[in-house]
Amino acid sequence: MQHIAYIIENAEDSKLNDEFYQKTKPSIRMVAKTMNLTPAQALIFSLFMEKSDDNNIHLSEISGFLGCQTIKAIGMMNDIEELERRRLIRCRREKSSRWGYRIPREVIHAVNKGVAYQPRETKNLSIEDLFIQMELLFEERSNNEISGEVLLDDLKTLIHENPSLAFCRQIQEYEKLMMRDEDYLLLLLFCHRFINLDDDSVCFSDFDDLYDTKRQFKKVKSELMEGHYILIDENILEYANDDGFGDRESFKINSLQKEKLFSELHIKVKQAENKRGLILHDKITGKDLFYNEREQSQIGQLSALLQPENFASVAQKLEKNGMRKGFACLFYGAPGTGKTETVYQIARATGRDIMQVDISETKSMWFGESEKRIKEIFERYRAFVKSRKIAPILLFNEADAVIGKRKDVATGAVAQTENAIQNIILQEMENLEGIMIATTNLTQNLDKAFERRFLYKIEFEKPEVEAKKSIWRSMMPSLSESEALQLANSYDFSGGQIENISRKRTVSSIIGNEEPSFGAILDYCRDESFHKGEVKRKIGYR
Repeated sequence: MQHIAYIIENAEDSKLNDEFYQKTKPSIRMVAKTMNLTPAQALIFSLFMEKSDDNNIHLSEISGFLGCQTIKAIGMMNDIEELERRRLIRCRREKSSRWGYRIPREVIHAVNKGVAYQPRETKNLSIEDLFIQMELLFEERSNNEISGEVLLDDLKTLIHENPSLAFCRQIQEYEKLMMRDEDYLLLLLFCHRFINLDDDSVCFSDFDDLYDTKRQFKKVKSELMEGHYILIDENILEYANDDGFGDRESFKINSLQKEKLFSELHIKVKQAENKRGLILHDKITGKDLFYNEREQSQIGQLSALLQPENFASVAQKLEKNGMRKGFACLFYGAPGTGKTETVYQIARATGRDIMQVDISETKSMWFGESEKRIKEIFERYRAFVKSRKIAPILLFNEADAVIGKRKDVATGAVAQTENAIQNIILQEMENLEGIMIATTNLTQNLDKAFERRFLYKIEFEKPEVEAKKSIWRSMMPSLSESEALQLANSYDFSGGQIENISRKRTVSSIIGNEEPSFGAILDYCRDESFHKGEVKRKIGYR
């Protein structure tokens, strides 16, 4: 530092004349020897050190300090670029303004200690240090201090020199997919943003300055929007979801790939960690459900099986005997008989959360997109099973649309897509490790291939008189035994229809400020019967 200070002291207004060089020659040589630089580079570095508290040093400021024309400083560009290559200075290259330079803090720290600056080590890094270095590189690129080409080379050096890290090995596996440099760079940007910035939804604006040319960016953007992009085709990236719809302007790393990439960081898949997409068992409202005798027995047996300790024991024995250890169940029957509510109450009783599938979300106008969405559903579910102590229930509600009879492929592309979706679900059911429950109203449309894959098939019939009487009393406790029996004998209602009448009664009591009479309840029943064939919307139990 003393030698650098002496050089600076004599350089001011010297115009770098012979007298200056004569006086500072020993100090310039000392700086050059210590930092392994040429004398010219040592001089230029010392001049930059004078402005080291400035993050935007211009060559005009250097020439002004020397008392000479800027052209003389420009003549030093080859040596300046060598200092930049050695990472002793950084250059911000802005198109709309003059280039600005700075000296990184770590370089200043080394000079203060009187030692030569050594670039950051790239070998034998921990996973944490690797991502710190990635963050610094992307920050330099964001500041236009390094080119996209230099960024790519430095990132590849980090990946290739740390083969002991699972992350690096996985990235190298992706390299074998014939990725272009643009794709490689984009993938590592996604990894950096997910880990360092906690950003799981990357938009075009987040990488529009990643590449050296706008042509590269526009090409990648077009491929992403069209859905024909290698990182999407290989299920490495996927479209981000916006309220259940594919958002084609933001993207994220596939949940399954996150597990492969970030296993060393002990990061649970983001979706599993923050519980998005799950109906939590402790938030489900308890309800008394009433079944016919046969249904009660089957549901009781299934509930006992899904108790965590029983389920783990049975699954272990099945696996030991070479059998599938996952459980797929089918609840079928008329609308309003309590199929979905039964799943909720089983989940509540067994401490299992529910991942409920919106069938309509799997239907996409984009060819091939529906199949990807189905795959993503099962990948998300596997992530939940792996990350949670108690496996949740995968609920395909009103599953007629995806487990119905196969269509003749000659009828068109829609039939081909629906058959492809069924093939995916059938294969996933074969490999299922958790619990899947599907509900349907239309078993006559069930494809034969699904029948054998459902271990438990429970039919929900219209409640018999005794069950109906209990439902009436549970929903309207003010009814007498005889009134509830009369209603149960007179009307062949499902639990959903009885709940519908109970809600009408509640609304009337609020509006009229008095409890409706039994005669009014009979009127509600007659209205429900009258509209039974017309009302399509299901209310309450399903």
